[in-house]
Amino acid sequence: LKDKEVSTETQYYISSLDIDPAAVNQAIRAHWEVENKVHWVLDVTFKEDDSRIRKEDGAENVGVIRRFCLNMARLHPKKASMRSKLKMAGWADEFRAELIFG
Repeated sequence: LKDKEVSTETQYYISSLDIDPAAVNQAIRAHWEVENKVHWVLDVTFKEDDSRIRKEDGAENVGVIRRFCLNMARLHPKKASMRSKLKMAGWADEFRAELIFG
């Protein structure tokens, strides 16, 4: 990186598995790669990190709805960004029906 400070982090894991450390490392990296992709899309599309929902199960319930909507939009064959698909669904009853009912 040009003119940027490089940092490193050390994480420790405790396990009773009798497994190669390289395999554990690969599994952990693969898990976080998927986690980061899903959470990034949710944050960019729904501004999830800015949500002020805190009371009782509200945040979890709205999160389930967001992921459901995201998956419905992903299944639609139209070539458009996730944000565009969800905006179109909000604007047009016909497109929203296509997303929900196929």
